[in-house]
Amino acid sequence: MASAELCHLDQTDKDTWEKLSLWDRRTDALAPLTETQMDSVLELRAAAETVSIPSELPIEDLCSLSSRSLQSSFTATVPASTEDILFKGFQMLNMENDRIETAQQFFSWFAKLQTKMDQDENVKYRKTRDDLYCYQEQCDAILKDVSAALEHLDSLQKQYLFVSNKTGTLHEACEQLLKEQSELVDLAESIQQKLSYFNELENINTKLNSPVLSVNGEGFIPMLSKLDDCIEYVSAHPNFKDYPVYLAKFKQCLSKAMHFMKVHITNTMQNLTTQLIKRDPMNLTNADNAFTLYYVKYRAAAPKVRSLIEQIEQRAEKIPQYHQLLDEIHHCYLDQREQLLRPSITSTITDLTNQNSKDHCALVRSGCAFMVHVCQDEHQLYHEFFSKPTPKLDELLEKLCLSLYDVLRPLIIHIIHLETLSELCSILKNEMLEDHVQNNAAQLGAFDAMVKQMLEDVQERLVYRTHIYIQTDILGYKPAPGDLAYPEKLEMMERIAQSLKEEQMKSQESTFSDIQLEDPTGRRSSNAANTEASSLQASISPADLHGMWYPTVRRTLVCLSKLYRCMDRAVFQGLSQEALSACIQSLLKASDVILKNKTQIDGQLFLIKHLLIMREQIAPFHTDFAIKEISLDLKKTRDAAFKILNPKAVPKFFRLNSHNAILEFLLEGTPEIKEHYIDSKKDVDRHLKFSCEQFIQQQTQIFVGNLEEFLTRVAALKTMAIEGGPTYRLAQQPWAQPAKINDLVTATYRVMKSRLPSTLQSMSLYLANRDTEFILFKPVRNNIQQVFRRLHALLVEEYSGEDLQIIACPSTEQINLLLSVNK
Repeated sequence: MASAELCHLDQTDKDTWEKLSLWDRRTDALAPLTETQMDSVLELRAAAETVSIPSELPIEDLCSLSSRSLQSSFTATVPASTEDILFKGFQMLNMENDRIETAQQFFSWFAKLQTKMDQDENVKYRKTRDDLYCYQEQCDAILKDVSAALEHLDSLQKQYLFVSNKTGTLHEACEQLLKEQSELVDLAESIQQKLSYFNELENINTKLNSPVLSVNGEGFIPMLSKLDDCIEYVSAHPNFKDYPVYLAKFKQCLSKAMHFMKVHITNTMQNLTTQLIKRDPMNLTNADNAFTLYYVKYRAAAPKVRSLIEQIEQRAEKIPQYHQLLDEIHHCYLDQREQLLRPSITSTITDLTNQNSKDHCALVRSGCAFMVHVCQDEHQLYHEFFSKPTPKLDELLEKLCLSLYDVLRPLIIHIIHLETLSELCSILKNEMLEDHVQNNAAQLGAFDAMVKQMLEDVQERLVYRTHIYIQTDILGYKPAPGDLAYPEKLEMMERIAQSLKEEQMKSQESTFSDIQLEDPTGRRSSNAANTEASSLQASISPADLHGMWYPTVRRTLVCLSKLYRCMDRAVFQGLSQEALSACIQSLLKASDVILKNKTQIDGQLFLIKHLLIMREQIAPFHTDFAIKEISLDLKKTRDAAFKILNPKAVPKFFRLNSHNAILEFLLEGTPEIKEHYIDSKKDVDRHLKFSCEQFIQQQTQIFVGNLEEFLTRVAALKTMAIEGGPTYRLAQQPWAQPAKINDLVTATYRVMKSRLPSTLQSMSLYLANRDTEFILFKPVRNNIQQVFRRLHALLVEEYSGEDLQIIACPSTEQINLLLSVNK
């Protein structure tokens, strides 16, 4: 046995050494060491060889020695202390009497020793193992108890599941029964609810056939609502049995109920109308009494039928039968109102016409005001009966307003005065449409249509009469002798104004001290107020007085001022263009007559003054005086037709065949449409500019015309010399001798000195405005100064000092002084 163990140990050590040799073999080492590690191992080996074994080595440390270390230690010299240790180890193994003589004995001893050491080391582990075995037995016992408990629990669970399934099945059966019960109850209620609509038919028939039924009773409206619900429900379920029969019966009941309501409402209105007519038929001709009676009685009767009418109006949008019933009630109501109102309105309009037969404006104003009250009262009365509007009311009011229109229109189309027509336009447009209709458009819709139609008629008549007025009173105006008495009428008015001014100055001198003494508080007496008014009147030039304007200018401006307020913009532009053009033509004719009968300056200043007045007076009209005219140009058509009639006029290279002229007529003979604008305001400015330029040119010709002719002759002579003619010396010309020039200059200066004051006085008399006079005369003065400067330059260039003394031409300073003195 020991030998076997030793053999086994030897074999084990051998395997161990073989495995250890693989760790650090030179090739394919299992655990190769680095050089540093090898050095460390060598150092540890060297150190281990030199260290002696301690004297008291613990058994554990001794036992941990490897067999190799022990073998090597026995091959060496063993110290005494080591022997003691080995002896103690033999004692532990009870082998102190044995001797180890061979290696086999040693290995046997060492195996025993190792086994003993292993046993001593495993004591605590064995104890732990025994404890674990004990615990395992306890756990097995507990597990056995738990298994038994689980078996009992499984048995209980199976029993519980069995009972639970039985209980759930019973519960589900109960719930199913309850559900079926509730469904049956709901079905019964549903059937009962559906049947309730059909069951109401008998109740409704009973109520409708009752002899004591009253549409104003408390139960009629609920019965009506129930009937509507039944019809709606039956109509919504056409799949029900006997659906057509019940629907027809319900509709019969509805027709009967609506018939009762219609009879009640219409009888109430008809009886009321009959009572009003029979009560006092003479009130039909007395407007105040009639209207008071009609409206008061109808308002008192409104609450009797309003509740029923509200029910009808509420259902009219959903049910066609109610809508038809509402239309019939509207028709009945409006017929009764027309039957009452038409005679009274006709009578009232007739009375107004008789009262204002000569005053068309008062008639239109009173008639329109009357119809405004009628429309407002009718709308208010209508809303006493009905809550929703109807267009039929406006249709009735349009018929009533038409009676006024039928009376007024024949009168309007025979009016010839523009003032009356313009005032009518102002009444209809401003007072009626803007003041009344715009503030109450809902109630005055019918009146609005009538007034607009009447306004269109008045405007049409006004346009027609304006055309006639422009042609007869403006363009065809034949002036009286007093209309063209210029400048006599202006001089007369100026003398009157001067005398009034002198009397005013005397009156101020005589009353100044009295005013100071009698009125120390500063209050002005009546004399002072009259004095101020007269001074204000005297400060206005006679030429600027409205009465001193030429009649056509006054008529044109008055006509435009009236048209501006009552015409549309486009119509006013056309009429204003025609009126201004006619006025300009009349002014040109009048200016020509004054120019022939009086002087040239009177005709020119007359035209300039009135053109200035026109331009100033049309400025406040914020409108465009330009209009677009369309004309048809037939020039191409005429040429093409001429070529057809006269083919010889066509060049030969165009005569390809006989159809060329016809083809050209078809292609090129189309008339052209041309548009051009006419601006009356620019036309006034153009004539004014031309008149001012003509005045400036003629006045310049009057003052320095001879000098201009002389300078022009000199310039022509110089031009001939430059172009190769004979050389000349101006002083050698017979017509340019110093004496001749002296006579020319003297005559010119004399004319300027004599005629310049009268010219400026005429300008002041006609224009009566210092700024306008200065602007108009400034070019004349500049032309005179320029002519004298040219003359001075020529004289200095062509004449000697002695000749200049003979000529004695006024200097520039003298001319400027003459012009400034008379400025």
